[in-house]
Amino acid sequence: VIDLGDRYLVVASDPITFTAKGIGFYLVTINANDIAVMGARPQYLIVTLLLPENLTDAELVNKIFDSIASASRSLEVSVIGGHTEITYGIDRPIAIGTMLGFAPKGRLITSSNAKVGDVILLTKGIAIEGTSIIAKEKSEELERIFGKELVEKAAKFTAEPGISVVREALIASETGCVHAMHDPTEGGLATALFELATASDVGLLISLEDIPIYRETREFCRYFHIDPLGLLASGALLIVVPPECAESVESAVLSNGIPVRRIGEIKPKDFGLKMLKDGKLADLPVYHRDELTKIL
Repeated sequence: VIDLGDRYLVVASDPITFTAKGIGFYLVTINANDIAVMGARPQYLIVTLLLPENLTDAELVNKIFDSIASASRSLEVSVIGGHTEITYGIDRPIAIGTMLGFAPKGRLITSSNAKVGDVILLTKGIAIEGTSIIAKEKSEELERIFGKELVEKAAKFTAEPGISVVREALIASETGCVHAMHDPTEGGLATALFELATASDVGLLISLEDIPIYRETREFCRYFHIDPLGLLASGALLIVVPPECAESVESAVLSNGIPVRRIGEIKPKDFGLKMLKDGKLADLPVYHRDELTKIL
């Protein structure tokens, strides 16, 4: 974050490494999310694209850049530069984005300002991106088990319910009530909650039954023996607000057609990171790597 005097310049960078399918869309969306959760509007993107030596042709390059251009237009983001090369030793395209945006003074939001007693809100549901990637990468196997209709629906999760959180993040930040925001990505919701608590030096309590999990996500996770709490979760947004503001922030988000639920509260640090599961307190699970890596 750079203080420009009258506003803040916010810069974030994220790679896309899990999938080659739709990599341009993922690149723009995930990097835009990183900016929006800080209360800034994404505006400029720099792209670095590393392409595998023996798998690259003009069709692949055009497809990636068309995807980047389309996603950028949808968010009114300008691609202002970057670097592209054929890289030895990789087996799939790797894209790295650096997004820039601006936040007005007084509206900068971080993940380090959660306060004891604050309410934790979650938009949409968890593991949206992970569910979509599994459906795309394991489509033939899953269609034999669950049928084509369910798998095709899950593959489209990137668009509906969608992995962009830009709109809901800006709606929440404009209320002026938000103490902290964080967008779950690698390592799923559990990792995002750990990161949020660590950054704010607090504890937290989550109600497992209040966490929305899509049917497709439950089915895939059960089949592959993985935990949705640790699965790639772009598309969800954690919003931390004081209890007196919770209803107004919920209302602002819901009125724009975006589902949001209260899933927990911020506790003192010595409480630890806990979840209510079947009426009993349990430690929030820790994931040292994303559950998706067990499959791909």
